[in-house]
Amino acid sequence: MAVEGNAASVYFGVFDHLILHQKDDFHFGERSRRPPRNAMNALLSFLHALLTNEAVSALETVGLDPYVGFMHANRPGRPSLALDLMEALRPIYADRLALSLVNRKQITAKGFASKESGGIVMDDDTRKIVISAWQERKKEVILHPFLKERIPFGLIPHVQATLLARHLRGDLDAYPPFFWN
Repeated sequence: MAVEGNAASVYFGVFDHLILHQKDDFHFGERSRRPPRNAMNALLSFLHALLTNEAVSALETVGLDPYVGFMHANRPGRPSLALDLMEALRPIYADRLALSLVNRKQITAKGFASKESGGIVMDDDTRKIVISAWQERKKEVILHPFLKERIPFGLIPHVQATLLARHLRGDLDAYPPFFWN
């Protein structure tokens, strides 16, 4: 667990350097959740929630319980295995899309509002833009690094869930994590 925390600290420590446009409006600073304290954290949290739902669906489709994980602690209502599955997917699925939306100026700070609690929320119009970009991203075709087949980006969680299930059932010697550049 400490290794993951240290890696996250390094990763998010340089995240601001990846924001090339709208730096003042989307200053990241540090990761904050429940509630997110700035627009970039609100955007990341929303995209991470979308990816979590994709991972839960993928795991359930292949007959695995998304609530019983390996790396994330099992807690009531927490989809630990889905969180495990999405660890390698989060940077390319959610974080990269967040950075693209900001750097291409497809969304602006006007689409976020501060609540009394100090948290930041996304308005409906911005949410529609984000979901539309999410759906378009899922249509892109990539070459899966393990399968060596071209698949839509949106199938990656399902392919990875299938590979995990095959490993757990003894059909694969090891789980091939998703590495893509």
